[in-house]
Amino acid sequence: MTTAGPSRFQLNDLPTYKETTSSRLKFLYSDFSRQKQSNPASFTSNIEWWRRTLEAIVLNGYQSQSPTHPANPDRLVFHAVGPQVIEQFRVEGVGKPLGLATVIVRKAELCHLKTFFPLSQFRTSKQSIYDPGWLPYRIASFVIGKPLWWTLQQLSIVSSEDGAGSESDAQRWRKVKGDYVVVSLMEQAAEAVLHKQEAKAGLSLADSLYGFDGFKREFGTCAFGGLELSNMDIKVLVKFLERDRQAVVVQRGVIKFVAYSPSAEITPVDIGVLELKSAVESLETGIDRLQGQIDERAVRISAALQQKRREMALSHLRAKKQFEDLLKKRLNALDTLQATLTRVEASAGDIQILKSYESSSATLRAILADPSLQRDKIDETMEAMASANAEAKEIDDAIRSGAEIAQAEIGADDSELDEELAVLVKEMELEKSSAEVAAARKDTEAKLSVAGLVTPVGTHAMEGTPANRTKVLLSEN
Repeated sequence: MTTAGPSRFQLNDLPTYKETTSSRLKFLYSDFSRQKQSNPASFTSNIEWWRRTLEAIVLNGYQSQSPTHPANPDRLVFHAVGPQVIEQFRVEGVGKPLGLATVIVRKAELCHLKTFFPLSQFRTSKQSIYDPGWLPYRIASFVIGKPLWWTLQQLSIVSSEDGAGSESDAQRWRKVKGDYVVVSLMEQAAEAVLHKQEAKAGLSLADSLYGFDGFKREFGTCAFGGLELSNMDIKVLVKFLERDRQAVVVQRGVIKFVAYSPSAEITPVDIGVLELKSAVESLETGIDRLQGQIDERAVRISAALQQKRREMALSHLRAKKQFEDLLKKRLNALDTLQATLTRVEASAGDIQILKSYESSSATLRAILADPSLQRDKIDETMEAMASANAEAKEIDDAIRSGAEIAQAEIGADDSELDEELAVLVKEMELEKSSAEVAAARKDTEAKLSVAGLVTPVGTHAMEGTPANRTKVLLSEN
């Protein structure tokens, strides 16, 4: 494995480096192992900064890469390859991180926070990383109210010299050398896979079945904005989905999503469907390649004719015809395989439908077998209901009859009430008529006053013009 780690410019692009001052960075690059006991808060803050930094480096592919796949680094696994890792973090004016080994040694602390796990332990353990019985969780439960490092010493996980910071850098690196799963990145990748699978779940049986290569093609770039996961990442991810999320089952190279599957086990039908699916995908890839060959030959034919190289053009034309014949055969085979796959899936679906019918029939029969639904019981119940309705009708009739009798007794004084009501109505009409007369008189007086024909009340002079006498008479009236 090479050590082509992050460059100085790549480190400067990381959020943790951008937001950190030079003086703070120098402190983070120092050997702060002794702060575990003298300044726990500062020690924890330093560990958290390095955790975020290491996660960003792993995700962006800045860490050591495989010599066989330099363009496809691991993005879920951190490689602590040894002291040479320090050189990958060298910053001009600051130097190299002397405390990086301390950070990795303290993985026991980050581990109980579900941050890092040794890769070998992760791949071989049968317990979920969320299981309370996992070692880091037992530690976390035991250390409530106790200094963590003291507890690790009591459990013989670390030695007392570790906490004192007396170990040399080489000794620490010998302890921490290895590979670690970055849990937070793995969880993000798993969520992306499940979200993508959920969008097409239930369409067909084949959509829930994958081989390793098919799984990588389908989900290898869906997690981190198109960044491709390596083969190691896919293995870690599948293990996490199987053991910790229980979203898939894996058997003999078959990966099956169980959320919308009728069976949580891999059956012979599943294996057969996956083989057909793989054959179809392989044919589709081959057909695309053949079509590319045909297009390429067409270009070469055109170029040869332009150069008046007739024999060369003829050779390319023969090859083009051969590719076209082969393409036709492959297309026919693809149609046959696709039709077969469709029929197999339909038959598998029919089996599940019939099982559902059988289950529904059994449920219905169990319900109908209830004693309450037997014919004698039904007749008895209906008769009781009819009798109850009859009794309710008798009670209702009795109530109605009593109400009519009571109403008749109350109606004996209605004539007196009618006479009193008539008197009240007549009084209201008289009051209304008097009000109307008064209103009309007031209106007339107002009009005559405007015309100058009304004299003040109490004036009895009759002399003057007829108009004056009219004023006096109207006023007296």
